[in-house]
Amino acid sequence: MPGTVIGIALNKGYPGTVSATADAIIQNRVADGSIAFGNAVVLTTDNKYKAAGADFTAANFAGIAVREVVQANTFDPQSNSDYLDGQPCDVLTRGQCTVKVGRGTPAAGGTVYVRIAANASYAASKVGDIEAAADSTNTIALANVEFTTGSVDANGIAEITIKTRNRG
Repeated sequence: MPGTVIGIALNKGYPGTVSATADAIIQNRVADGSIAFGNAVVLTTDNKYKAAGADFTAANFAGIAVREVVQANTFDPQSNSDYLDGQPCDVLTRGQCTVKVGRGTPAAGGTVYVRIAANASYAASKVGDIEAAADSTNTIALANVEFTTGSVDANGIAEITIKTRNRG
């Protein structure tokens, strides 16, 4: 059996999975709208988490929506890949987690961007995506976040590190 059948690297996991727990700070608030695991979120003025959108700025970045064990809830992580509107939402405000990289190739210590506007040149990129390449005014760089290793798996999953809390 050739070695290429077995492979040489494991997948990184699923978007929004906490990848190192030693320095992880996770906050829980109610979701304002649907929030996908691994997406950037903002803290609203009424103390809720909302998915990053067109009004996203580096200053209002609160963290990344992460998967946590949910109890006493109707949440089904096997068939639902996001937090539902009005449900408790866990957000990593400092630490390491996995995200799906929408565009670009991560580099160790490289800048993490969030897409805030669509661009016809990158039709597959959606508003709110985490990206590894700048796209003029269509992306925002996160000053306190970097790609941990620069390694990305076949599913486009990479690890990021949120070095300091921004809002939370």
